[in-house]
Amino acid sequence: MNIRRFSVAAASTAGVAAVLLLTGCSSEDSTAGGQHHDGAAASNSAGATQTADVNDADKMFAQMMIPHHKQAVEMSDLMLAKEGIDPRVTELARQIKAAQGPEIATMQGWLAQGGVSDDSSGHDMGTHDMSEMEGMLTDAQMNALREATGVEASRLFLDGMIEHHEGAVDMAEAELKDGANPEAKALAQQVITTQNAEIQTMRELLSSLK
Repeated sequence: MNIRRFSVAAASTAGVAAVLLLTGCSSEDSTAGGQHHDGAAASNSAGATQTADVNDADKMFAQMMIPHHKQAVEMSDLMLAKEGIDPRVTELARQIKAAQGPEIATMQGWLAQGGVSDDSSGHDMGTHDMSEMEGMLTDAQMNALREATGVEASRLFLDGMIEHHEGAVDMAEAELKDGANPEAKALAQQVITTQNAEIQTMRELLSSLK
């Protein structure tokens, strides 16, 4: 699959407004009125450690994965609202929604702690269209899924979700490689494990649809 990545700069605009996004903490200068005290060096050292625990890769991971997950939930909701869908596909849609809904809430919590709203994080992506994110379906693909029925709907869902999951796994692998925050990296590993397993399931389902 042709992978299209945003630059770190696209996500770091919101990071400027929330210097310690994900932790919500501030490494303020421990000196007062220009007067140093014996604990200043230790305090500054602790603050530096806190800052190092969140980097641009962590921020970009949360900012981009939220709308990515939201589309997966929307795709699942579309399938759950249809009649005549293979029950195995319906169950998979439920499974995806159940897994990604709480992950969205977790990442939104990180953004809130950093003082960045979910909406503002999306707007701060500048001129990049959401479809440029890895694995995101275009408006045309989403409309086709909305209008499809029966086996056609199942095929469109599985084809689209496989690509969607592959994009999420690539984003999560980038977080494991470049991120610093332990919680973000743990969630990234969870995404990789869960969605790789679902990709295999979807490929098997796709080959068995009649």
